[in-house]
Amino acid sequence: MLAPLILAATLTVDANAAERFANLALACVHKEYPNKIAHTMAGDDDAKPPRALTPAFYGCYDWHSSVHGHWLLARLARQFPDAPFAAKAHAALQESITTANIAQEVIYLNTAGRASFERPYGLAWLLQLAAELRETNDPLYETIKPLESASIERLRAWLPKLSHPIRIGEHSQTAFALGLMLDSTTDETFAKLIRERALAFYGSDRHCPVDYEPSGEDFLSPCLAEADLMRRVVAPKEYATWLTRFLPRLPYKPEIVTDPSDPKLAHLDGLNLSRAWMLEGIASGLPANDSRRAKILEIANAHRIAGLASVTGEHYEGGHWLGSFATYLVTSRGIR
Repeated sequence: MLAPLILAATLTVDANAAERFANLALACVHKEYPNKIAHTMAGDDDAKPPRALTPAFYGCYDWHSSVHGHWLLARLARQFPDAPFAAKAHAALQESITTANIAQEVIYLNTAGRASFERPYGLAWLLQLAAELRETNDPLYETIKPLESASIERLRAWLPKLSHPIRIGEHSQTAFALGLMLDSTTDETFAKLIRERALAFYGSDRHCPVDYEPSGEDFLSPCLAEADLMRRVVAPKEYATWLTRFLPRLPYKPEIVTDPSDPKLAHLDGLNLSRAWMLEGIASGLPANDSRRAKILEIANAHRIAGLASVTGEHYEGGHWLGSFATYLVTSRGIR
C-alpha cells in the first residue's frame, strides 16, 4: 500500500516517499542491462556496448530514462539535502557526470547520422538536468555544460525546420518537450524561438479531439500537453480564452494498466502521472477567479492518486522511469 503523499492543498512529497523514488533511480543509473539503444551505426567500429557509446547515460534501460533518472537524483537531493539518500545521489551524479564522460556524450551526439538522436524528448530532459544543477550551483553544471550547449544547438537548428507539430502520446511529441525546454533554458534567444514555434504550432488550435485519447501506449496526453505548454506562453486572461476554444470539456479519468510487466502497456501508468501534472499546470495558468480551476484540480488529484500507486518498482519495465515522472509531479517542477 502506498504511503500517503498528499499534504493538504499543496500536494507535496514527504522524505520517505522521496527516498523510495531516489532508490529506484539509484538502482538503475549504472545498471547497463537490459538496454534498449537507438543507435545508428556507420560501420563495425560502432558496435560497442552502451557504456562505451554514451558513458554518462547508459543505464536505466535507455538514454532518456538514464538522463531523467539522474535528474530525479539531482532534484530530490536539492529538495531533501539532509535526507539519508542525498549523499548517495550526489555520489551517483559525480560518477556519471565527469569531463571525459560528457566529452564522449558530445562526440556521440554530434556524429554524422545522429541528427534525430533523442530529439526532442531526451534532449529536453537533458536541459532539465542541466537546469537543476545550475540552479543549485552544483559544480557538476560546468561539467555538463558542453552537452547542454550541444543539445540546445541541435534543437535550435531543428525547430525552425519543423513544419508541423508532432501530436502523439510518446517520445516524439512536440508540446511536452517544448515545455521542458522553456522551463530549463536561460538562453533568451532560444526561449524566444520556443515561444514563437509554440504559437505557430498551437495558437489557432480549437476543439482538441479528447475522445481519441488515449492511444494504448501513451504516456503523454497530446491535448493536455499542448494546453500545459500554452499556459507558459500566453498571459492568464488570453490563456483562459484560448483554453475555452481548445478544451471545451475535460472527460479524463485515470487509466488502468492491464500488464505492468509489458514496457509499452506500462506507459499508461506514466500517463496518469503526466496528466496529473499537466492538469495542475493548466489550472495554474488560469486567472485566480476562473470557475474551471476547482474541477480541473479534482480531475488532477484522481490521476495523481492512481499514478503514484503504480510507482512500486516491482517491474523494471516501469521502475526504471516512473519514479522520474512521480518526482516531476510531486515536486511541482513544471509550475512556477
